[in-house]
Amino acid sequence: MNEAFGSPGMAATWTSSQKDIVTTALDGASQIWLTIGHGIGNEVYWPSTGQPQVRDIGFIVAHGDMWTEVKRRPGYELVTESPAVLAPTTIHHGDGWTLSLTWSIDPDRDVVLVSYVLEGEADAVYVLVAPHLGAGSYTNTAWVSQNQLFASADGADVALCLVSSTGFAMASAGYVGSSDGWQDINEHGAMTWEFDHAGAGNVALTGKLLAATGTLALGLATTRQGASILARSSLADGPDAVHGRFLAGWRRFASRCSEGADIDARWRDLAQHSAAVLACHEDRTYPGAGVASLSIPWGNGRSDLGGYHLVWARDCVEVAFARLAMGDSSSARRTLSWLVAAQQPDGHWTQNAYPDGRPFWSGVQLDEVALPILLAAALDDGEPNPAVTAMVRSAVSFLVDHGPSSPQDRWEENAGTNPFTLATIVAALIAARPWLDKADADYVLLVARYWNDRIEDWLYSVDGPLCEDREIDGYFVRLGCIDTLDARGRVDVRNRADGAIELESLISCDFLALVRFGLRDPHDPRIINTVKLIDELLAVQLPTGVAYRRYNGDGYGEHDDGQPFDGTGVGRPWPLLAGERGHYAAQAGEPYERYLDSMMAMTGAGNLLPEQVWDAAAIDERFLTPGHPTGSAMPLAWAHAEFIKLATYEARSRPIEQLEIVVATLAAATTPPAWVWRVDLSFDSMPAGRDLIVDYSAPFVLTAGSHTFMSTPTGLHRYMVRVTNPDDMAEFDLADKDGHTVATGAVHLRTTQA
Repeated sequence: MNEAFGSPGMAATWTSSQKDIVTTALDGASQIWLTIGHGIGNEVYWPSTGQPQVRDIGFIVAHGDMWTEVKRRPGYELVTESPAVLAPTTIHHGDGWTLSLTWSIDPDRDVVLVSYVLEGEADAVYVLVAPHLGAGSYTNTAWVSQNQLFASADGADVALCLVSSTGFAMASAGYVGSSDGWQDINEHGAMTWEFDHAGAGNVALTGKLLAATGTLALGLATTRQGASILARSSLADGPDAVHGRFLAGWRRFASRCSEGADIDARWRDLAQHSAAVLACHEDRTYPGAGVASLSIPWGNGRSDLGGYHLVWARDCVEVAFARLAMGDSSSARRTLSWLVAAQQPDGHWTQNAYPDGRPFWSGVQLDEVALPILLAAALDDGEPNPAVTAMVRSAVSFLVDHGPSSPQDRWEENAGTNPFTLATIVAALIAARPWLDKADADYVLLVARYWNDRIEDWLYSVDGPLCEDREIDGYFVRLGCIDTLDARGRVDVRNRADGAIELESLISCDFLALVRFGLRDPHDPRIINTVKLIDELLAVQLPTGVAYRRYNGDGYGEHDDGQPFDGTGVGRPWPLLAGERGHYAAQAGEPYERYLDSMMAMTGAGNLLPEQVWDAAAIDERFLTPGHPTGSAMPLAWAHAEFIKLATYEARSRPIEQLEIVVATLAAATTPPAWVWRVDLSFDSMPAGRDLIVDYSAPFVLTAGSHTFMSTPTGLHRYMVRVTNPDDMAEFDLADKDGHTVATGAVHLRTTQA
């Protein structure tokens, strides 16, 4: 055996997250997802959207005494039939030569087909494949056998086979950075090595194609024999026939897509393209599971999974609402069914999970508990569904027991109260009432109204430091403390190295959700004050338009010199937040077109929306251009969902997440909400004219001076005493059924609400 040298190769990394296009076969049995970036295949996912298996499928063209790695040559073309038909051809132009690559996924097999045509003054074309089988968790072995290129994961049941319709003139297996094909061609100007085997390392496969025109088939299976059979069967079927079936599936989707929503012609193409991108992110083995992105942010600098190819309940619901806005209720229902199945026994969803439901990160974010309830409410057709009913009730119980402060905000960084999280919680508790019995529904409404009434107490800073030298007298902050719930105190901001920051110094776009979900009027002076502040401090004017930072002082993004985010960095503007700002503009009766135009202009070469865009001077060697994608996740499904929802706003005249039951319930309230005192959510003063409710998780006796009150059961296994129009309760005690004191408190009345 002719063993390659240089074992185990250099440290493995993934590839650039700057994708051109994502695609899959929408019909049939195939379980492959392909992404294309810089004109080549750069990540293949199999057998689910959560498992990347191949780093890249690249090409080198030899011409005279020169050679060109096509991914490093700018100016390639990306051609598709229409915005919603993700069947791409990439065309690379060189000095007197052209290489055309037509990419297909076999709908009936787990195979990627690449039909290539090399024309002009070129001598040879080489294919380079970098397997990361086992999703990067295992070393790989590569070998050449019977004019086929193979790789397998050491310790996992996954293998690939690469075959050519015309065969390989030369083939080799090597170690990345030492004996791989790129090193060979770089050193010798042509392929000279033919190693049969490279074991247990970071390996690569190289083949010199025998003809200038042909088709490559890359098959994935649990065995080498299975991968070979699939790849060779696909070629035997005929590349044109396979591509025709692949194309037909996308044409059917595009036809349905064009009928699904009434969208202004200015934004129709990107909306339909976005719908196709979202369809690509849904798993087929686990229908309804939508990953956040078929990419690994800054993947060319990291080897861990670290990607967005996981399911976040929040992103999943954001996408489901967008697909619903495009008229695709069936996909939204699949997502709801997946959420029902993935819910944890106590009612919450894990921070994220693989498409099969296995948790990845274990954090808890209360917006991810609330949003599935809102999706269920949006899809409710009045037909009884015991599984959905159980899901809603369990989620409501979790929210009531653990809210309003969340262990993590929607940016997954800090604990405390947050306006976005509170908006989703309050809306969800109100929307859940039709699934609850009367006692539970009454109790939930009581809690929701109270938490809604306290939002300004907890999160609106009056005359805070950001008011200085500005014509505003207050603003909503990004975060309140987890213990006191208010905006006084300090917080350690993630992804930064400079310590704690005053909470009153932090603002974000999160408060816009108070308007979006129907809790506050867009013309509320407090909302207007904060809009002015984010437009001044978070908006970034770029050559492509306007985008917004998540919050001031954010550290999630590239460093100033363009180095990838590595745990610290500089937060860059997010296009999706331009969409959120656009929703507010629409609700306020202001022009919102510029926000859609900005999002359109911030797409990459293949019209994919990134998580973040670059906002500093261009750094050409890192492909960083002002107003265009960074190395963050691309495509970000949530960003495409946000574009769709804003582009379809006019057809509804409201955000799609804003439910009539929420708006009507809050509008119908004729008495001030009662205030709910809890052991873990206490207060020592309250406005006059409100009822006081003392709430506890077990039966209790309340003693206040000479008055004694026996608790009564409410809903959701809680107990309360309601004191109507209370006088000052200078001191009170809660005692359990055995007479043991479990808590003490005091509440004084004030004539005006602080």
